[in-house]
Formats: sequence, structure tokens, C-alpha cells
Amino acid sequence: MTTHTERLIQRLDDSTGPSYDARAELIDMGSNAIPAIIDGLSSLGGFGQLTAIEVFEEVGDPRCGPALIGLLKSDNPTVREWSAMALASLDIDGAVEPLRRAYRACLERATPPDWSEPVGIRWALTELGARSPVVPPLTARLRATAADDAPGWPSAHLAEIINDLADHAQVVLYSQFWRVDAGRTYGISGSDLDWELDWAAPWEHLVEEFRTWSLLEASEAPVGDNIFVTPTWIDRTDLYPER
Repeated sequence: MTTHTERLIQRLDDSTGPSYDARAELIDMGSNAIPAIIDGLSSLGGFGQLTAIEVFEEVGDPRCGPALIGLLKSDNPTVREWSAMALASLDIDGAVEPLRRAYRACLERATPPDWSEPVGIRWALTELGARSPVVPPLTARLRATAADDAPGWPSAHLAEIINDLADHAQVVLYSQFWRVDAGRTYGISGSDLDWELDWAAPWEHLVEEFRTWSLLEASEAPVGDNIFVTPTWIDRTDLYPER
């Protein structure tokens, strides 16, 4: 590792500003910087490791795969989440089983499945073809009515989607709303409802409890021709994965 590259890597930890310039320079160096960043990962704190993950994704060098897999065991949940998503974004070979272990570890830590880390790992497994979300026919058909480049479903159909998913034993965790305006997409707020349920309850109970709360959310949802919604839901197998 050259002295200059080493200094850049250490600056990744400085959240006051130098990390941004160091990140940009390392990205500009491209694949030449990847071995040095891998070597320097263990000397970085959480912020630096997150910034290094951003560099890995921007450069797109598959040699960072083993390092990202190693970060799935970090003590920092955000590092674990970002590593999982980077593994999928970069389509790293051999990532599926480590991701499955990381997801089981989340459940063993009693991390609620609607928190960002398990959500990110499920997304990664789905992107890598190792998880297939249950999409009932009505839900699939309602999505097809949206513009091709619009995110999710027209928000006016949210209640129908919630009922359809719950009828097929899916737990609807939450929904993200979007406004499409002049070809650009903006995240917008929906309901301010907040709920927390007992994840140790029987699955059928969770389905109905989340149906109730999600329908309340739908009753307060923003609606319009340019408003779309992306619900997040899980299947029983996401809470009780096979070993």
C-alpha cells in the first residue's frame, strides 16, 4: 500500500469532510485502489467501512466480494446491511449462503424483520435469485396498471393490495409513497401511524394485526394520478427460514 493511498483510506473515517474527497479520489483510482482498501478495512471504524463499501460499489471490482462477506459479521448493523446490499448490487459469486447466515443471525438476535438490516438482506437475497416474494395474482395485476417507469403501484389501490396480500398469508410491514412529477420521482410521507407488535405471536395473528394497521395507514394515504406506493411484505418463510 503506498503512503498516499494509505492516507486516503484512513481519511474515509473522517466524517467532518475529508472522507468525501478521499472517497472520490479512490473511486477515480478504480480497481488499482481495491486491494489497498481491502487491506485497510480492519483499521477503519464504522463510518470508514461504510464509505469503503460505497467505493466498492462505484468501482465494481468483484475482488471486494470476500471482504464484503466478511463485513456481514461486523458489530455494526448498518455495515452488515450495506455489505449485504453491495454483494447483491455487484452480483458477487458465493454470496447467497453467507447472506442466508447473516439473515438467520438477525432473527437469532431478535431483530424485528421490519428493521432496515433484515429488509436489506432480504432485498439482496431476492436480487440474487435466492428469495422469491409471494405476489398474488390480484396484486400483480394491479401493478401492471401503473406506468412502466413508476415505482410500485398506484396508491389508490393500496387497500386492495393489503387485503390481497393478507388473504395470501403475507404480513405487510409498511409502505413507502412516491410522487412522479416531470419524469422525476420523489419520496413523500404517508400516514404518521406507528405500531409495534409481538413477533413471537402466531403467524396468523401477525397477518391479521398487520392487516388492521396497514388498512388504517391506507385510509390516510396520499392519493393522486401521480402518487404511487411500494409496500414491503414478508412470507412465513422469512420469519421461520429453513436451516
